[in-house]
Amino acid sequence: MSPDHPNHAAPADEAPGSLEEFRRFRERMNAEILGENNLVVNRFFALDGRAYEAGALDVKTKELLGLVASLVLRCDDCITYHVIRCREEGVTRAEAFEAMSVALIVGGSIVIPHFRRAVDRWSEVEKKS
Repeated sequence: MSPDHPNHAAPADEAPGSLEEFRRFRERMNAEILGENNLVVNRFFALDGRAYEAGALDVKTKELLGLVASLVLRCDDCITYHVIRCREEGVTRAEAFEAMSVALIVGGSIVIPHFRRAVDRWSEVEKKS
């Protein structure tokens, strides 16, 4: 049974939907997808990675922008990814809340459930730091 199957039981040391489970699933699926050697898919994945490299904006700022966009677009996987990356780039809880407040204003009340999940993930990442 695959880790994304609803009846999949997480190992005893990790909760269903944990950050570790998210990381393993993402890595496994990215390897499978990129392993197909589809030119368009591989180029898109490469472009996505390059977009977050330092340039006129630093990586920390770009990850905050990614978090805001993910909240507005209501993509929980993307939110989790950018929460992790923001913490890795040294974003503080106060900075994250300020950025997420922009997402709330832009996206409106429909963003609130995703805001909740983002804060829950943030707290989870802080505990691991």
